[in-house]
Amino acid sequence: MAYGSWVNVGPGVPDAPLRLFCFPHAGGGAGFFRPWRLALQPDVEVCAVVLPGREGRLRETPYVRMTHLLGPLTEALADHIDRPYAILGHSTGAAVGFEAARRLSVLASAPRCLVVSGRRAPGPPEAVPRYLLPDEQFLDQVAALGGTPPELLARPDLLDLFLPSLRADFELNETYAQLPGDPLPCPVVAMAGEDDPEVSAEQMVAWRRFGTGPFALHVFPGDHFFLSGAPAAAVRVVRAALAGTAVAGAGRV
Repeated sequence: MAYGSWVNVGPGVPDAPLRLFCFPHAGGGAGFFRPWRLALQPDVEVCAVVLPGREGRLRETPYVRMTHLLGPLTEALADHIDRPYAILGHSTGAAVGFEAARRLSVLASAPRCLVVSGRRAPGPPEAVPRYLLPDEQFLDQVAALGGTPPELLARPDLLDLFLPSLRADFELNETYAQLPGDPLPCPVVAMAGEDDPEVSAEQMVAWRRFGTGPFALHVFPGDHFFLSGAPAAAVRVVRAALAGTAVAGAGRV
């Protein structure tokens, strides 16, 4: 792991002209973005953000409130804004990435763009939080989203390790309410899976209010985890977003 424990770049391209900080879904880590690292080389260095409570940080206490997370997170990331950068956030990571981008815009510099997927725009906290459910019901909700290997859900020994950070991430996401601050001074590109049970394409349009630059929405085949494996159509949209051309042709992919 390079750049300290908050960021994982793996075998990357340290001289790439652009860094893309990738924020994962609840329970996710750097592994989710490994295919993206390969797909975007050599001109983009993919830097997966690793929050406490997973992967190499499994023994660290996970954060459950956005206001507590943002200080140490953005302080760590600010040390690596030595070239143009952008942010991609999926699901819970969309909220974390957005708030981190706003802080980085003040501490260091604004991102070239913000790419969000699989989460409604910032607003009030969730009305019916799932993180308070008993374990069995909570895991049923997680399984309904897809993306979690069935063999993991069937292994009590693994769940003992995995469940606390997963529940903490849901708490982080479901207690989050929009924090005070200005819209980002950059374009915002939203992406959605057409069969995502978490958020509709229509709800993703509300992200338009959170950037002062151009806005685009792209809808892809798939469910909540349509970004898994770096599908070619999504990679094209992200490349276009990084180049400032993702608004053209916005719509269903």
